[in-house]
Amino acid sequence: MSGHDDAAPDRYDLVVRSRRAVLPDGERPAAVAVRDGRIAAVHHDPGARLAAAAEVDLGDVALLPGLVDTHVHVNEPGRTEWEGFATATRAAAAGGVTTLIDMPLNSLPPTTTPSALAVKRAAALGRCHVDVGFWGGAVPGNTAELRALHEAGVFGFKCFTSDSGVPEFPPLPPDGMRAAFREIAAFGGLVIVHAEDPAELTAPGDGGYPAFLRSRPPSAERRAVERVVALAEETGVRAHILHLSAADCLEPLAEARSRGVPVTAETCPHYLTLSAGDVATAPAPATAYKCCPPIRDAANREELWRGLAGGVISCVVTDHSPCTPELKRGDFATAWGGVSSLQLGLPAVWTAARARGHGLADVARWMAEGPAALAGLQGKGRIAVGNDADLVAFAADETFAVDPAALHHRHPVTPYAGRALTGAVRTTWLRGEIADGTPSGSPLRR
Repeated sequence: MSGHDDAAPDRYDLVVRSRRAVLPDGERPAAVAVRDGRIAAVHHDPGARLAAAAEVDLGDVALLPGLVDTHVHVNEPGRTEWEGFATATRAAAAGGVTTLIDMPLNSLPPTTTPSALAVKRAAALGRCHVDVGFWGGAVPGNTAELRALHEAGVFGFKCFTSDSGVPEFPPLPPDGMRAAFREIAAFGGLVIVHAEDPAELTAPGDGGYPAFLRSRPPSAERRAVERVVALAEETGVRAHILHLSAADCLEPLAEARSRGVPVTAETCPHYLTLSAGDVATAPAPATAYKCCPPIRDAANREELWRGLAGGVISCVVTDHSPCTPELKRGDFATAWGGVSSLQLGLPAVWTAARARGHGLADVARWMAEGPAALAGLQGKGRIAVGNDADLVAFAADETFAVDPAALHHRHPVTPYAGRALTGAVRTTWLRGEIADGTPSGSPLRR
C-alpha cells in the first residue's frame, strides 16, 4: 500500500481498480479508495478486499489523475457565442480534464480588476462540469489592481508582449512589463506571458500559410523570451512562458534555469502533434490550424519533444481558444487565431508520445502534475492520498477517428477533424463522482 487512512474500509464511497494505475512513482496495478471526495487509500494490490458503496474494476484500462488545463479561453461573459462555461467544461470532462483555469481575455469585461473577476465568477456559478479557477490580467494602467486581484484569488497574471487580438486587452510596453513584474514579485505572485516581440512581427502578406509563418518567425518568440528571462532575473518574479512554439527558445530557457532564474514554459498539443506540412496538405482554407504563435515545421516539433523530455518544458496544456465558425472563415491573414482542442488534448498527446517511446506516466506528469504545480493547485494532478479524487479511465490502446459532431465545445471546429488518434476517455470522476452531464464543478481560488 502506498498510502492509507486509519478508517475502517467500509467507510469508502468508491473503489476504482486498474492494472494500469498511473501513480506518482509510475504505472502499476492499484486499487484507489475514495471517501468524501478525496483519495483515502491507494493499495498496490488491485485485488485488495475493500468494502465500498460502489466499485469499478477497469481491468487493463488505465487509471490516470484528472488532467489540469491551465490555459483555456472560456470567453464568458461577453463573447459567449464563441464558447461558454457550460460547453467548455463539458468538453473538458469528456477529455479527461477535471480542472481548468480560465484566461482573462476574450471575455467582456476582461479579468483585469476585482469587479471584473466577480462578474466572471457569477457567470460560471452553477454552469461548470469541472473545477474552474481564473487568471488575472496585467495590462497598461492596472498595476495598482494587481495586488487586490491576487488577494481575490486569481492564480497569476497574464500579459502580452504583442497585440492580443482584442482591443480591450492591450500588450504591456517594456516599462509597463517591468512595473508589473516588480509589483507581482512584491507579493509573491506568478506572471504568465504571451511572448512574441512585436518588432519581429510583420503583416501576413498573401493570406497563405507560408506567408503567415514568415510573419511570425521563431526570432519573435526568442527575443521576447530573452526579455522575459532578463526581467525575471532583475525583479525576482516567477515567470512562465505560454504556448511555446519555437524550439529556438529552448536554449535561453535552459540557460536561465541553470542560473536559477524562476522561469518555466509550456507547450500545446497542436505544436507537438501537427506541423506546417499538415496545414499544406489540409483542404483549403485550413484556418482551423491558425494560432499565434504558429504551428511550425516537423523538425521544430521534434525539438519541442526533446525539450519536453529534458524538462525545459514542464507542462502541456491546450490553449483552447475557440470562436464562431464565421471568424474562422477567410484566410490566414484574416481568420481568428486559435485552436479548439480541449476535448482532444489527451489522446492527441498520447498518440504522439507513445510513438516516441514515452509512457502514460510522462503524459500525466506533463498534463496533470506539471500544470497543477505551476498554478499551486494543492490536491490536484496526482493519484495520492489526501488529493481530490479526480480520476480518468483511459483506454490507452483504443483508436478512433475524430468526429467534430462528437465534440462538446460550442462550435465543432478543430484541425483534428478526421484524424486517427489512440486513447479514449471512458469515464471521468470529479471528486469521486462521475462527470455525467450535471454541473458539479467548483470555483477555485488560489
